[in-house]
Amino acid sequence: MHLEVSPEVLLSQLGYSKSDTSLQQAQFVISQTKDFNKFSKHLISLNDHLKKMNAYVGLSNSTKYLKIKCDENDADEILEEFHDEVKHWAEKYNIKLEKLDGKEVYYILGTL
Repeated sequence: MHLEVSPEVLLSQLGYSKSDTSLQQAQFVISQTKDFNKFSKHLISLNDHLKKMNAYVGLSNSTKYLKIKCDENDADEILEEFHDEVKHWAEKYNIKLEKLDGKEVYYILGTL
């Protein structure tokens, strides 16, 4: 069974309230992310898994992509686990990421 992640579902699963602005932003992100529907259902499980590391998948205010972010104040062990988990997820689902220099943030660009 293929589950299509709509803007409403994406916002709900990532913990955002539904407003006209957030729905428009979610729709824009979905349209700009290469092959979004090929991996979208896996975003939800990644977000759930990252919560224990004080990390999350969320909308970016500065780009047209979703971001994966971890609190920079976390212990080195948590940060290492965060980076390992994100890299493993990206490799498993053939996702192209862009990491911000000096930040614990990745942007999800789409499939490879």
